[in-house]
Amino acid sequence: MILSTFSFAIMNVLVKKLSNIPGMEMVFFRCAVSMLMCFQILYKEGVDWKGSNRARLIARGTFGTISVYAFFITIQNMPLGTAVTIQYLSPVFTTVIAIFLLKEKVRPWQWFFFLLSFSGVLVIKGFDARISVNMLLIGIASAICSGFAYNMVRSLKEKEHTMVVVLHFQLIGTIVGFSCMLFNWKTPQGIEWLYLIMTGVLTQIGQVNLTKALQLERIANVTIFNYLGIIYALGFGFILFGEHYDWLALTGIILVIGGVLLNYFYNRNQHTLIAEETLTGTEE
Repeated sequence: MILSTFSFAIMNVLVKKLSNIPGMEMVFFRCAVSMLMCFQILYKEGVDWKGSNRARLIARGTFGTISVYAFFITIQNMPLGTAVTIQYLSPVFTTVIAIFLLKEKVRPWQWFFFLLSFSGVLVIKGFDARISVNMLLIGIASAICSGFAYNMVRSLKEKEHTMVVVLHFQLIGTIVGFSCMLFNWKTPQGIEWLYLIMTGVLTQIGQVNLTKALQLERIANVTIFNYLGIIYALGFGFILFGEHYDWLALTGIILVIGGVLLNYFYNRNQHTLIAEETLTGTEE
């Protein structure tokens, strides 16, 4: 999981360095490279790449593509740490959207934690002049689309091969990215070609290791490491791009992550209590 988050963090740095390249052009390279790797894996395992839940697979890929494009735009136009922080609102939207799509329940305390996270966004916007309203809304839209994409992934659990789900995201991203690229192409220069290719390689490394982590260990024990991404983003932003944050902006970042983490631990604790009660009832 640590290797996964680090791979995605390096990918974000490369996207930041490619601020002169159109967002959809980067989406194309990111998804095309990863797509080829997915096809290779599925071919070796003898798995049909088309899957059987076509509508949900397409929906997952569509929302994922929109989310990545919007995220790339915010990385190019915001401090790296802030863009990543706003993207970390996605677990909040995932939970809320699950109320309607998966019929899951949200407890009263969770609404408080969500409000805490959104108050952090307002603090960040209010005290960081580098963030425009438009960029903030694009960042939130990215997190919302991630929420829809994650719900599609959850609805496909045990229904589709993991790599088939990953492939459809990359496939749709490649098609949409290529279509948009025809109307807005900027030729990369020198090392920029390497950066673009590495965004796809690092994406695949991140996703494969994420999948392995979730398969080898309980989700609750590994997903917490996902929040290392914030630390990486703040560190890389400071070292590589000279990004600085005052205490008020850092307070907003802490509120966003604090609300998400409190919801995470509260939800995990509730599931543990339910499991223990179920076990006790069975023994009785």
